[in-house]
Amino acid sequence: MSGSSESKAETKDSLETPQGASGLSVLGISKGFPGVQALDEVSFSIRRGEVHAILGENGAGKSTLLKILSGALQPDSGRILLDGKEIFLRTPGAASQVGIAAIYQELSLVPWLSVAHNLFLGREWMVGRFLMSKKKLKEKADEVFSLLGLSLDPSAIAGNLGMAEQQLVEISRAFSRNAGFILMDEPTASLTETEINLLFGKIETLKKAGVGILYISHRLEEIFRIADRVTVMRDGKSVYSGAAGELSLPELIARMVGRSIGNHYPKEAIEPGELLLEAKDGVSGEEGLTLSLRQGEVVGLAGLVGAGRTEWARKLFGADPDPKTRFRICGTEVSVSSPRQGRDLGMGMVPENRKEHGLILGRSVLHNITITIMDWLSGFGIVDRKRQSAVSSEYIGKLFIKCPSDTVDISTLSGGNQQKAVLAKWLARKGKIIILDEPTRGIDVGAKLEMYQQMNALCREGKGIILISSDLPELLSMSDRLYVMHEGRFVASLDKKEASQEKILEYASGLNYGQTIRNGSEGI
Repeated sequence: MSGSSESKAETKDSLETPQGASGLSVLGISKGFPGVQALDEVSFSIRRGEVHAILGENGAGKSTLLKILSGALQPDSGRILLDGKEIFLRTPGAASQVGIAAIYQELSLVPWLSVAHNLFLGREWMVGRFLMSKKKLKEKADEVFSLLGLSLDPSAIAGNLGMAEQQLVEISRAFSRNAGFILMDEPTASLTETEINLLFGKIETLKKAGVGILYISHRLEEIFRIADRVTVMRDGKSVYSGAAGELSLPELIARMVGRSIGNHYPKEAIEPGELLLEAKDGVSGEEGLTLSLRQGEVVGLAGLVGAGRTEWARKLFGADPDPKTRFRICGTEVSVSSPRQGRDLGMGMVPENRKEHGLILGRSVLHNITITIMDWLSGFGIVDRKRQSAVSSEYIGKLFIKCPSDTVDISTLSGGNQQKAVLAKWLARKGKIIILDEPTRGIDVGAKLEMYQQMNALCREGKGIILISSDLPELLSMSDRLYVMHEGRFVASLDKKEASQEKILEYASGLNYGQTIRNGSEGI
């Protein structure tokens, strides 16, 4: 196979669907923004009845391409064909009318409306001229969820759902439109392995029905399971297109980043040090397992969506204080009543939803990195701007945060660089216990590798990490030990050698309920 070119994609089959053929094609699409050429003459096609995966690092142009195909953005040049005929997608409504539905990485639900109302927003059933039929909405929502095998409550308020449940509502909404083409941007980012299998089963059903699917994911292992064809993008160009499986995982990664990357999960073996944390789950009482964390350790926390992993972590950090959940930090029993107290006790938390809970959007990179140490930088109400700038520059350099200046709005950074900024603010605080909740969700393979390397560096410094992840290969590879949660309880403690995806899922799904594996920790 010849090497890929920056100006012309390496191909194993035609990038275009010929005129008169059945499919959705983009021909020579370009799109620029001030200072950035997001897309540069990109061409590829989605055939009916196939999954076409689009791969690339953050900033490669994948999401821009999806927005153009969904009518949210207009290209500067190029053509879009549907079954051989040119179409013009000037609005999302125009895309919907020709049978194109999109699921974006950033959720678009209306948080104060019900699940059913979000599902059929703009397509409500009315009683008379002015009253919406809630009964009909619920019935239709139940039909969709039954078709997908989901157990979601149509009457629940969307904003009260967890990230995974909200993602499933987004997916259900696209499925409910009977679209001929569905565009998916990171649809499994918040889903568990069980839910991913459920989604993939539905995708296979859609393929058999002739639906074409554009699939964007940073979970490269998924591509070999679900995709028929693959297009790799880099710096706004399509640099490879071919049948899925023709390239190995390392070869795909090399084309994405323009260089070879070694071990995908570079976990270092570090001798654990002193005990940092002992914690109960707050539900099981004295008989339940005690989670322990030592210096230099990564302790993984596994479980299905709704198992209580994030809720427990927020209690530990003080974001959702609960007097029933007891902790011992460095041998001293504590009750954490606020994030400020958690911070002062040496804890930091990188939340699963960085934009809602981890960043201050509209403020600078500098402000976001130093927000946790403003008390250290201030004297008599005056901030030492020189020290603040020095700290910001230090962690931008340490974490390789890509930004033109630390004065730019944090929201202008890519997802991976935003995630690094959230981590940076806790590293600046010099915390000894770092909670990482879905730290690689929605970031590209290069940024993931950098996150793993930072985890190794933190462990070498003697810090302890609690890793919450729905990505089981990541959890198994990057953890030294694992705990499994089910219905808010720690139900198993597994050593790295004995842990497996099958064993984790058995405990996470409650199949071994009542057969809790003991870890031998003393109660607190």
